[in-house]
Amino acid sequence: MHYRGKAWSNFPPVAEGATFPCARAATVTEMEVMLDQRARHLLKTLVERYIADGEPVGSRALSRQSGLDLSPATIRNVMADLEEMGFIASPHTSAGRIPTTRGYRFFVDSLLVIKPLDEIEIHQLEGHLHPDHPRRLVNAAAHLLSDLTRFAGVVATPRRQESGFRHVEFMRLSEKRVLLIIVMADGDVQNRVLYVDHAYTQSELIEAANFLNENYAGQSFAAVRELLVDELKRLRADVVQLMTAAVEAGQEAVAESNEQIVVSGESRLLHADDLASNMDRLRRLFELFEQKTSLLRLLEVSQNAQGVQIFLGGESDVVPLDECSIITAPYEIDGQVVGTVGVIGPTRMAYERVIPIVDITARLLSSALSQN
Repeated sequence: MHYRGKAWSNFPPVAEGATFPCARAATVTEMEVMLDQRARHLLKTLVERYIADGEPVGSRALSRQSGLDLSPATIRNVMADLEEMGFIASPHTSAGRIPTTRGYRFFVDSLLVIKPLDEIEIHQLEGHLHPDHPRRLVNAAAHLLSDLTRFAGVVATPRRQESGFRHVEFMRLSEKRVLLIIVMADGDVQNRVLYVDHAYTQSELIEAANFLNENYAGQSFAAVRELLVDELKRLRADVVQLMTAAVEAGQEAVAESNEQIVVSGESRLLHADDLASNMDRLRRLFELFEQKTSLLRLLEVSQNAQGVQIFLGGESDVVPLDECSIITAPYEIDGQVVGTVGVIGPTRMAYERVIPIVDITARLLSSALSQN
């Protein structure tokens, strides 16, 4: 599918007329082939008008907006043909027409003109996606996608095996609260508050941390848990409690840091009229965010494809909502695809703007991660 428009970034620029593979192989039916330039132009105008206003588009408005010297009767005839082909539909409450999922698909596959990002947006992306710790970069990418599109930003993170810890520290917060600070082998820092029954002194906490660091640094917390079994039998009960709580908290922290998908800005979809008007629709969408498994499966499919992917409405078995679409792009580390970035929003979205945001975010994230 060809997106016509200028290259929008100085970072690996995408040339005019660049091809972005779509989420499924485009099936060109005889009816689509039969669409002449006049019908394509009117369909493009109708979709753009509906995306901008959210109101069904009538023949009079289409006549004014299209710039074609056609009579209202001719436009009505073309709209009737488009409706018969399944590209547009008529809501029960209006004489105007709105695009169907098939109409949106033909629009993004064949008619869409990409708009370049402005310099402020490019600098915002580049400024927040400079080389940094991988986890912070992934979180930043999800936040930026949400901030720039006003929809939900998602990032599937690289899979990694549980690594060992480099160093732990205990800090006394109060009589029954201890802060556990974990520095992982890759430099990731995790903090956990432990609730304990014994009032430890700071010197006791230092002694316990030294014991873990001297004997188990470099091991995973799962391994430490096994190795500590015999040691705990020889330690005081209060020390056993602290060690056990620390290891359990460490395992939980590692599991959370290995979360396979990061979602940012879900609440912004509450303000998308096409989604917010139906509470059942919103409930199903937020269940998707909460469970994450189905969403991760879709992002993994995108990871195996080339370039920007667009899942429109009910086309995806993962997101069975006609009013919701997903735009994704894979990102790399040192030339190897390791994850996917994406935006989830209403099907009535400004694709010409969201597509380049997703694409350049994936490219900048690839560059930053490859420099770590």
